[in-house]
Amino acid sequence: MALNLDAIRAKLNKLSGNSSKRGSLWRPQEGEEHVIRIISFPDNDGQPFKELYFYYNIGSNPGLLTLSQFGKPDPIQELITKLRAEGTKESYELAKKLYPKMRTYAPVVVRGEEEKGVQIWGFGKTVYQDLLGLMLDEDYGDITDQMNGRDITVEFKTAEEMGASFPKTNIRVKPNQTPITEDATLLENLMDNQKDITEIYQEQTYEELTEVLNAWLNPEESEEESEEQPVTKSQVKEDVKSTEDVSAAFDDLFNN
Repeated sequence: MALNLDAIRAKLNKLSGNSSKRGSLWRPQEGEEHVIRIISFPDNDGQPFKELYFYYNIGSNPGLLTLSQFGKPDPIQELITKLRAEGTKESYELAKKLYPKMRTYAPVVVRGEEEKGVQIWGFGKTVYQDLLGLMLDEDYGDITDQMNGRDITVEFKTAEEMGASFPKTNIRVKPNQTPITEDATLLENLMDNQKDITEIYQEQTYEELTEVLNAWLNPEESEEESEEQPVTKSQVKEDVKSTEDVSAAFDDLFNN
């Protein structure tokens, strides 16, 4: 059988950290104002947003897609369920540290960077609520409309600027209705060549998540030993407890 070079290349890029995620994601720079236009994801029932749930603070992984959100068996969710079923206050608190966090994504065109095509903006709960409120405001209408929508100003302020513990993202909708672009060819290209978010954030298999979980719970064991030995309840409590402060701080940051 012939080698699948594309699959091998994708695997190499994943291991090397050279995926297309970095080039497709957009985030506002601190101390700057950006003007963007939110558009809709294709094949998403006209909705401009997609919600994804991630596990954070598990080893060195920046975020792991939950399998349970796709209706699939999920070893981390199974661990959370077991901890909750134990019925003690301590187990319940430990389970909370593993709860997944929601991150919301929207495809955007960044003004001044139209040549980069559609980029994906990820944001937290507060910004999500602000955007939903705007879209429900009859004074603004459909801000994602191709010809009569509205641009949004995004400003990211650091914790130091805010005099607070965490940074904050402010959004302001533009008063004027404008097209995404006057160039019909560019508009067609923008709408037809969006990056599929599942290519940016790829779900892992049950076995891969199990391996990550066991490596986190048993950091001193070799990979072979981690696969052979079961995870004990005392190991769960000890390792999860060690991340308590980090998890609490992350929760506060994510909600802001």
